[in-house]
Amino acid sequence: MEKIAALYLAHLNPVTNSHERIISQLAKDHHVYVFPVVFLKQGREVNTRTFPFSYELRKKMLLGLFNDQDNIEILPNYKFISPFIKYLPPIFSPFSWSLRSGVLRDIAEDRFVSYTGDKAERIALRFYNLHPIKAKRLEISSSDVKVLLYREALEKLGKDEFTINLKNDMNHSNHKGNLNQNSRNKVGESSTESWRNMVPRNVANIIVENWKIIEKYAQSKDKTIKIFGMKFPAEGIL
Repeated sequence: MEKIAALYLAHLNPVTNSHERIISQLAKDHHVYVFPVVFLKQGREVNTRTFPFSYELRKKMLLGLFNDQDNIEILPNYKFISPFIKYLPPIFSPFSWSLRSGVLRDIAEDRFVSYTGDKAERIALRFYNLHPIKAKRLEISSSDVKVLLYREALEKLGKDEFTINLKNDMNHSNHKGNLNQNSRNKVGESSTESWRNMVPRNVANIIVENWKIIEKYAQSKDKTIKIFGMKFPAEGIL
């Protein structure tokens, strides 16, 4: 029987237990291509508080989970090249269609489906003829993990989370730097709730090895903007 490809386009910043389950489930019936999103400006990857981990670190996280599986590949083809504004509005911008062509370039199979747990993203994937399958939203999101990561980093640095967030105008940014009520329902209010329970062990080790990244962005303003429902680094938007 012909193998069908499954395309998984996601931020994966960082990789969570939910991401691992999704990829593992897709791999049971498909050749899976994982595309961590990359933002480039003059050949350099742009990272922000929302997107702290580089493509190489995210690839390392994924390889630690799936390196022994021949039907799972991690590819860098889902890349936005500055100025990012040229990809907007989605569907109508010819650059957004060139992005689609780049994603499909290395797909060996003639037939494929794509995965997303977000209803709006599923509609967009349908417009791009990427054949999205119906799926539920992640139980644990990367945003939930980052909230706890940054909270722990500030605690270790002896800095007050509220003061840092107020200084950085976090309440007015698109990134949920504070635990709102919905986030509390997901990750729990207890300080003993650990991000380590929300990511695979090898991912936790990589995060700890690169803790300086967490400390840096825990104290930084989130230079990420949201346009047409899509998040982009502010650096490189124009």
